[in-house]
Amino acid sequence: MIVVHHLNNSRSQRVLWLLEELGVPYEIVRYQRDPKTLLAPKEMRAIHPLGKSPIVVDGDVTVAESGAVVEYLVSRYGQGRLKPAEGTPDALRFSYFLHYAEGSAMPPLLLKLVFIRMESAPVPFFAKPVARMLARGAQQSFIDPQLKLHLDYLENEIGKTGWFAGNAFSAADIQMSFPLEAAASRGALDASRPGLQGFLERIHARPAYQAALERGGDYDLAPRPTR
Repeated sequence: MIVVHHLNNSRSQRVLWLLEELGVPYEIVRYQRDPKTLLAPKEMRAIHPLGKSPIVVDGDVTVAESGAVVEYLVSRYGQGRLKPAEGTPDALRFSYFLHYAEGSAMPPLLLKLVFIRMESAPVPFFAKPVARMLARGAQQSFIDPQLKLHLDYLENEIGKTGWFAGNAFSAADIQMSFPLEAAASRGALDASRPGLQGFLERIHARPAYQAALERGGDYDLAPRPTR
């Protein structure tokens, strides 16, 4: 049986969702983030040297990295489901958004999280104004414009069919869920982008999404203070 090494509030939630959509049985081994550093526990390195979530073990096969995990599961267990037919324009979009989610969409969101946390980081009293000024300056001059660029692009793309890889829901939509949920939790996604908000509403209403939440537990992507 497939074993998902599942870290709370992490990318592995969408792996649980994918498995629920596929109807594939799986077991969960749970890990909790350090409440101060928010890092995964070192025990995950016993499964994969980097100790990053998600990690899926299927018999003698161990797969890490979200995109690789999604590709593996859809290829092995999908039986043609949750991906467009090979050689079609939608198949190219499927591959693009499967990799875009982590390669392009997540870096500015990760920077946003880092600089939000920097504003509340424990530093000497006299240094707090400087730290806050630097954090806010970085967000206003670089991070926020980058987020706007990506979200404007995605609003246009989702407006074409309502999904990211053609007219039907696919695993590319599952992969894209994490950056968009992260954007919403960090205040970068609002009513000015109704297409993306509608996308989140549609995926949250899916029974498999809700079943994965029940099994996965904690899933809150909002930034947390460092103390």
